[in-house]
Amino acid sequence: MTLIDLGQTRREPSASKPSATGENALLYEQVIELVEQLVVERKLSPGDLLPTQAELGELAGVSRITVTRALAELEREGRVRRHQGVGTFLARPRIVSEPARTGSLLGTLSTGASRMRLSTRVQSLAQGLPSADLARALAIRRRAPVWHLHRVRLLEGRAMVVEASVIPVELAPDLDRHHEELTGSLYDLLERHYSLKDASEEQYLEVASPSAEQRRLLYLSAQASVVRIRGLSIETSGRPFDCFEQVYPSTDFVFYLSGGDTRQFLVSSATKDWSVLHFEHQEPTTGTQRRNTAKKRGPTQP
Repeated sequence: MTLIDLGQTRREPSASKPSATGENALLYEQVIELVEQLVVERKLSPGDLLPTQAELGELAGVSRITVTRALAELEREGRVRRHQGVGTFLARPRIVSEPARTGSLLGTLSTGASRMRLSTRVQSLAQGLPSADLARALAIRRRAPVWHLHRVRLLEGRAMVVEASVIPVELAPDLDRHHEELTGSLYDLLERHYSLKDASEEQYLEVASPSAEQRRLLYLSAQASVVRIRGLSIETSGRPFDCFEQVYPSTDFVFYLSGGDTRQFLVSSATKDWSVLHFEHQEPTTGTQRRNTAKKRGPTQP
């Protein structure tokens, strides 16, 4: 068992693996083993600061370049976090998510993570007009208004998921009146007030660079990558009712997927334009001011 990631499988030594760098490859693996040893000896926990690169180099008897490569490998595997000017920290164990499972976000997490405290911060709720691709996925007219809900999901108080949902107004006409309930499960709210039950989902998953806003909300470095899931929720009658996007820090999650039948609503839409053009002068968090026409302000990305 790897000691540094507290439960994931340790990779076997690769002494026989061919390498262009030969001895250097073995040296950086020795640094990795040293870090694992220090975690045990010093009883380090996730979030604890590791020795500096200079200290690791002195302890291992290797150059700083070798230490840098070892830490880069550990960071790539999600086992440490490096913050420029601060240091290298022992990473928390990755959270296992099953995004294809229907229902609330908490219900898609692994058994251990599902016991974590989940809270939600509503960034905005506004009405607008969907892009052509969103309208196609939701099977609505191009000029049919939609709700655009933007939220941040926090696990144990830490921002972990940036989430956007696009819901046809005709299916949830007074969603803004339930603003206080939006900090809970959106799907519980939609089923309770509008009889929209999440019966099946389609999803596209990709690794991408975060937007500036996503980096800010998730406290990510400029070099960080995210896993972006774009999906469509379909009710029991077969009607789509929610186009959603979830953005996860790529080093904090692993994803479990299983096969199944699909209706393929998203084949031509999920990788294209998912913008919503907000109506002019609308209060973004209450949705109390509504307009029937939209003035072009530039699209807002979900």
